[in-house]
This record gives sequence, structure tokens and C-alpha cells, in this order.
Amino acid sequence: MTFKRDGFTLIELLVVIAIIGALSSLLVPNFMGARERARDNQRKSDLKQLQKAMEMYRQDQTDSSYPASLPAVDTTWTNAAGTTTYMNKIPKDPISGNAYYYARQRVVGDNLTYTLCACLENTADADSASGDCDGSTYQCSSGKKYVVTEP
Repeated sequence: MTFKRDGFTLIELLVVIAIIGALSSLLVPNFMGARERARDNQRKSDLKQLQKAMEMYRQDQTDSSYPASLPAVDTTWTNAAGTTTYMNKIPKDPISGNAYYYARQRVVGDNLTYTLCACLENTADADSASGDCDGSTYQCSSGKKYVVTEP
């Protein structure tokens, strides 16, 4: 007597589902890490663009100083007359939507020192430094930051 087999047995289906589950559990963390690295690269690029805009601003100043503060996020940064655009849109953090940390050093007579900082998600980033951008108001949950200072 011969039996006609039209489908898969329950055991065969369970084995295939287990294999697919095991493979997906290995791949999902890699995709999450890639998203973190992409957001960190965006943060670093934003800080470098802000740095270039600040250099353009400084060149237009008679005392060659940097701004006391940055404009609000998502706004255009222009000079007082509106004739020079330093940045079309002030960037914000890709996750929180907050402004990046900016501080001018308050050294007497020194208007040429500043710090731009962003918290990074990827703790293994080679460009990162340990610590917070600001110990009280801008703390990094990952404990890693990326800092750009006056060149």
C-alpha cells in the first residue's frame, strides 16, 4: 500500500520555524546597531556643519568672536541684516529633537573658545569620549559623547 503525501508534517514545520527564529534572533541586533551608528554619524555631521557656520559667523564679526548662543532648532541662522545665511536650518538631535549642547568658554577676554557636544548611542564609537556634555542639564545616558571645539 502506498500513501500519497500532500504536505509537510508537523515536525518538519516546527523545525523550519525554529531555524528561521534562530536566524532572525542573530540578525535583529545587527540591524539595531546599524541604526544607532547611522544616527551617530548624523550627529557628528551636524556638529561639523555647525562648526563651519560658526566660523563664517566669526569672520563677519568685527571682534572675531563666536555667538553667545545658537539660534533655535529648525530656524534659519542669518546675520542681523538678513543678508548672510550661515545655516539654512539649525539641526537637532535625530532622536530627542533637542538642540545640541553649545557652550562658550567664559574665560576673561577670550571669545574664541567654544564647545559643541552631542551624546552618542553607540558606546563602541571610535570618535567618542567618555562622560556627559554637561554634568547637570545635558547628560548622556550611554556615557559617550562627541565633542567639537574651536579649531
